[in-house]
Amino acid sequence: MGNNDLKRLSRLTAILTQLQTKRLLTASELANKFSVSTRTVYRDIKALEEAGIPILTEEGKGYTLMEGFRIPAVMFTEKEANALITAEQLVLKNKDASFVKDYTDAVSKIKSVLRANTKDKANLLSSRTLSGQNAGNETTSNNLSILQLALTNFNLVKIKYYSPDNNQTTERTVEPFAIYTTQENWLLIAFCQLRNEYRAFRLDRIQYLWVLYQTFEPHQITFEEYFDIIKKKS
Repeated sequence: MGNNDLKRLSRLTAILTQLQTKRLLTASELANKFSVSTRTVYRDIKALEEAGIPILTEEGKGYTLMEGFRIPAVMFTEKEANALITAEQLVLKNKDASFVKDYTDAVSKIKSVLRANTKDKANLLSSRTLSGQNAGNETTSNNLSILQLALTNFNLVKIKYYSPDNNQTTERTVEPFAIYTTQENWLLIAFCQLRNEYRAFRLDRIQYLWVLYQTFEPHQITFEEYFDIIKKKS
């Protein structure tokens, strides 16, 4: 399956999720959301219909799913749904934009398969839960999702990194090892090929990054062993 096919499959799934989440959607709304033409939306809707999805077209209004049709539901208890909604409010205050988007997209999919009564309660809880962190909704990075994929697929990453200590910007190739957060800021722990040692890089100081096709051997050390290395240096 080619890259274009994967993109289309992902879009078809997202369109179906949107149709489940909302009662009525126009071709223009879908086109704007997924950055495609309305003609592409028409083709996608036709593909879903040919796959057996009962999509109804209301002339001059848009598309909707046949009443009663649902994707087979994932069974969440009310407490489990509440835990996800509470976590969402904390995530919304995170300073990495990519992480916020991926989590809210995932929660949107989860909401679409909740039972009606549970969904109503989840939406109520969502409107009544607020996190006091990052009150100004500051965004400092947008690379967390990309780095997570590089970490789990063992891809080398080339970064342009700014260091305020010496007011210098350097390019270096790193081997992602772990990711952790303190005070809402994310840090990448990676083996730096330039310095030939493990380093911690703040995501908000990475000015640009490239995920390379080259891979590296998985790291054998643990988090505990990494922190032991840091202690010995300090």
